[in-house]
Amino acid sequence: MSGKQEGVNIESLSAQQLTAVKQQLDEEVEHLTASYTQLAAAQAKFKECLRIVQTGSSSFDDNKDILVPLTNSLYVKGKLSNPDRVIVDVGTGFYVEKDTKSATDFYDAKVKELGTNIQNLEAIVQGKTNNLRVVEEVLRQKVLAQGAGPASAQA
Repeated sequence: MSGKQEGVNIESLSAQQLTAVKQQLDEEVEHLTASYTQLAAAQAKFKECLRIVQTGSSSFDDNKDILVPLTNSLYVKGKLSNPDRVIVDVGTGFYVEKDTKSATDFYDAKVKELGTNIQNLEAIVQGKTNNLRVVEEVLRQKVLAQGAGPASAQA
């Protein structure tokens, strides 16, 4: 396979084929939109982690109680043993102890990487949405033409 995609003139497709193409584009746009939402949520979480690492470590002292998240809704009371060191979730359940500068760099890189991915996905969603509009317009014209054809033949 050469990797080149050949275009198809959508005006040459039947209404049934256009309906199938529209349905496929609808599903792709829905899936891409869900992916966009997930990426934006992940970016927001990393931004929050970055904010906490940047502002949190300097505001803690060794004797101050903190709430440690065990799950999204369960927190337990704890104390920081060293406010200049944090534990970072690096993915797939692995945690690494880092100093606050390294943690800041890690989260900053993640936020930037997700931002780039979000921008790329936005462009893809926009292109698919434009394709969907074109298919819908051609389908509408075909349906109107099919509806007008028998009526004009009877007159």
